[in-house]
Amino acid sequence: MKRKKFIELATLSGGTLAAASFSGFPDYLNFTGNYKNSLNKGYELKADVIIAGGGLGGCAAALGALRNGLAVILTEETDWIGGQLTSQGVPPDEHQWIESHGSTRLFRNLRTAIREYYCRNYPLTNAARENKILNPGDGSVSRLCHEPRVALAVLSDMMAPYISSGRLTLLTDTKIESADVSGDEIRSLKAVSKLHGRTIILSAPYFIDATELGDLLPLTGTEYVTGTESKKDTGELHAPEIADPSNNQAFTVCFAMDHIAGENHVIDKPRDYDFWKNFTPKLTPPWSGRLLDLSHTDPINLKPVVNSLIPEGTEDPSLFNLWSYRRIINRLNFLPGTYRGDITIVNWPQNDYLTGNIIDATPSEYERHLEGARQLSLSLLYWLQTEVPRPDKGYGWPGIRPRGDIMGTSDGLAKSPYIRESRRIKAKFTVLEEHVGLANRSQVTGKKEDVKAAEFPDSVGVGFYRIDLHPSFAGTNYIDIDSLPFQIPLGALIPVRMKNLIAANKNIGTTHITNGCYRLHPVEWNIGESAGSLAAFAIDKKVTPEAVRQKKDLLNEFQRLIRSQGIETQWPA
Repeated sequence: MKRKKFIELATLSGGTLAAASFSGFPDYLNFTGNYKNSLNKGYELKADVIIAGGGLGGCAAALGALRNGLAVILTEETDWIGGQLTSQGVPPDEHQWIESHGSTRLFRNLRTAIREYYCRNYPLTNAARENKILNPGDGSVSRLCHEPRVALAVLSDMMAPYISSGRLTLLTDTKIESADVSGDEIRSLKAVSKLHGRTIILSAPYFIDATELGDLLPLTGTEYVTGTESKKDTGELHAPEIADPSNNQAFTVCFAMDHIAGENHVIDKPRDYDFWKNFTPKLTPPWSGRLLDLSHTDPINLKPVVNSLIPEGTEDPSLFNLWSYRRIINRLNFLPGTYRGDITIVNWPQNDYLTGNIIDATPSEYERHLEGARQLSLSLLYWLQTEVPRPDKGYGWPGIRPRGDIMGTSDGLAKSPYIRESRRIKAKFTVLEEHVGLANRSQVTGKKEDVKAAEFPDSVGVGFYRIDLHPSFAGTNYIDIDSLPFQIPLGALIPVRMKNLIAANKNIGTTHITNGCYRLHPVEWNIGESAGSLAAFAIDKKVTPEAVRQKKDLLNEFQRLIRSQGIETQWPA
């Protein structure tokens, strides 16, 4: 699929775009023509596809589209692309087969490049350098716990040749504010620089929503759902009897920290510390006690579980050490003297924000809840420094140091909140628990052994993770249940009505329940990569995405194409 495409600068008289990656379109761009005057009036950029959201889904969508010959404009609200891996500070949550299969080839290339970055640039020990499945932090949550900045560097390298050739325009610090829609089609989006307040009109035949909250859906009038569906709506085994659109999962503002023994790095007491210190979640089934505590509710059996926090020294084998859970730097993997202490990411039950829903919130409500989540994480940090019980019967680790340099911030908190649940399109096909949940699938098939997830004839990818739902704003405790290795149906990426919008993040056609296993890093990447490939295929064949799904010959051709490019559509037997 070879196409000669270019980015057109529409309203600058005689203008040509000489630089294609910039933050908030500032003054240092090299345009010919009266650039500054045109900025004051606003201007327009055109491409084959506009992708809103530079997280993993957005990056993968861009690369999938670029690989197939399209010109792409990618917007991102922060100054870092990468979403979960970078600006949100979440090491990858993955399944046990990730090193060999169960993701796209491009996602595994990303993982390989992250390891190679450490081998090329860091003073690793010989043992670590020779470890082909190096885990820099040896965190227990993932086989590849690493620094956000390393993922940012690798993703930037992957984008670099397309930016250099002018086929990719990357607009960071840029927010989509409105849309021009005609009937069932989007004509353009209005983007605004968060740095300068300047506006730009983005036009294309296709638009991909890869935002963390499905922001394009309300802006474009695309039908969507939020929160929990009822059992009557979906027939799902774990759905509640009554639907609740506000019952969305908690979000988290993660942070990075290390520990320097003998030093005092205690921060100023956070404004809301007294509130969070005494806060007890009101959940059903009940939470184990106060939120700021080493005990919390076990996600699977919902019974209290006691953890430990030991930044250094011997760990108690009878207790789970929160410090090593999402550790991104294990100093023992590096030459002596490289690090003064291990570095870990705090994305724990203790800083899940439960007191406000940000989906469809007003701008002021959103900012209030985001600041509330920041206050919770700062309060947890302060509690760890001053009051957490130590194994020696003392209290607090004053040597804990927030690492803003790791997160690219001044306070150690992530640039963006870690969003687990988004608006979800009303899709041509919706994945239900009966398709992927072990217990529900067993009921439907009548099988107790050798149970497999539903096979989708329009599969455009695969994934696997437990159905992992965190406590919600409406008071529901964890739902953490067995699932099955599943496929990603093309119909889940296509809205019921809008013709030129494709979903590419947690906004696909899942339910509240099935979102719990479709929201993780490699699945989001696969969704995005398939979405970008779909836009390219639809343009090349001069058909709609729905026609690709409905016409068997087109669907077969599209599946052959993406398989040839490293996207798995089936699990091996």
